[in-house]
Amino acid sequence: MNIVRPMTKADVDAVYLIETQSFRSPWSKHSLAGELKNRVAHYVVMERDGEVIGYCGMWVLFEEAHITNIAIRPDHRGNGYGKQLLVAAMEHAASFGAEMMTLEVRETNTVAQNMYAQLGFLQQGFRKRYYSDTGEGALLLWNRNILETVENNACLKETYLLQSKPL
Repeated sequence: MNIVRPMTKADVDAVYLIETQSFRSPWSKHSLAGELKNRVAHYVVMERDGEVIGYCGMWVLFEEAHITNIAIRPDHRGNGYGKQLLVAAMEHAASFGAEMMTLEVRETNTVAQNMYAQLGFLQQGFRKRYYSDTGEGALLLWNRNILETVENNACLKETYLLQSKPL
């Protein structure tokens, strides 16, 4: 079983490792640790067999949640864990008052785009040269009803336990 829970200071090293394995321009360990002090930031981690295998960070501002980063450890990709993690993050965001969610995704990252589409995200804009490392653009995606998405994906909830507590 996968467990999704709020990130703690003890998780920062594991999250940083996943960050560096997943992104060309990873956040620093200091920045990730700093998010634990950010009152609008909410980070959750996914554990499997006691190891952190993924994480999702978001900022919740009033009725909107903005995904800052989400990743699954490379050796655990392709198992649907990203989708499970995102649904859990949506539920977590909703527990703090969010009704909708937004994120940016690289225009060439079709794997992530397909997952987001399965969860009701629609393209609502484009940011030219958003990614400074490659000059690549980003699709701006929105899910306007995260509670409906969580309900429609209730079958995924059997695979995780979400412990929603303020960080």
